[in-house]
Amino acid sequence: MNAILPSSDLLPLRLLLAAPRGFCAGVDRAIEIVDLALQRYGAPVYVRHEIVHNRFVVDSLKAKGAVFVEELDEVPDGAPVVFSAHGVPKSVPAAATDRGLDWLDATCPLVSKVHRQAERQIEAGRHIVFIGHKGHPEVIGTLGQVPEGTITLVERVSDVARLDFAADAPLAFLTQTTLSVDDTAEIVTALRARFPQIVGPKAEDICYATSNRQAAVKVIAPECQLVLVIGAPNSSNSVRLVEVAERCGAQSRLVQRGDEIEASWLDGVEVLGLTAGASAPEDLIQEVIARIGSFREVTVEQVITAEEKMIFKLPRQLTD
Repeated sequence: MNAILPSSDLLPLRLLLAAPRGFCAGVDRAIEIVDLALQRYGAPVYVRHEIVHNRFVVDSLKAKGAVFVEELDEVPDGAPVVFSAHGVPKSVPAAATDRGLDWLDATCPLVSKVHRQAERQIEAGRHIVFIGHKGHPEVIGTLGQVPEGTITLVERVSDVARLDFAADAPLAFLTQTTLSVDDTAEIVTALRARFPQIVGPKAEDICYATSNRQAAVKVIAPECQLVLVIGAPNSSNSVRLVEVAERCGAQSRLVQRGDEIEASWLDGVEVLGLTAGASAPEDLIQEVIARIGSFREVTVEQVITAEEKMIFKLPRQLTD
């Protein structure tokens, strides 16, 4: 008589926990800026746009007295205001200064570096081809660093064929910091093939945290039937992690909180991958692990592919 084997759903679930994952140095810095501003000025402190793309983080700061607004005209006269980690057009701090507002810039220093590169390329007489996602706050901020008509947005390889620059036009390319490493490489290759004279940055603009998290997913995803990515739908780097996992052959889902996960997702899953976008705190990772553990016995294996030691300085207003 044949033995009846237990369902895979009754066997311990092997969970591969990607490292690095979650908060990056730019997100840590942005959140600390809001916290310190609340300590220095007292509540309320206004924040233009979500400080980072994570509802849990935003709600936590709201509870401390942060008020999130979309535009500067929603900030009362005399109130302190923080600009989000994604960066803002030059017109925003200029308007804040004109109104006499106390403002703090929480723009990630790696995004600020792209802003400075954009200014230098315009000063050198080059038109910029900017690789990024239309409407993303970081893209809006970068486009707003240079005069209108001096920068063109490209989102995909097919857009390169539609560019109508002269064959010898002075060009430079820059990129959003939270893109797919592989997709961006394809676009850059297409740009260089069509415009051999195009100038690029010495080091890629995609930030170390985005690259590291994608690389970690590439290591764990081939072993997994399902990869969960903790992050918000409007978080570019989190959505890219889902895409990377799927390209590696795993099913992947984006979740914001543990209670979104359903037991049926684990049907037939023997190895589960777990990571988090750069704006997701470790608390949410542990919440998700606990939720999974309520459905199945779980063994957690952390897979470390890189170590991150980056720390960014705070604005002088908060350290003097």
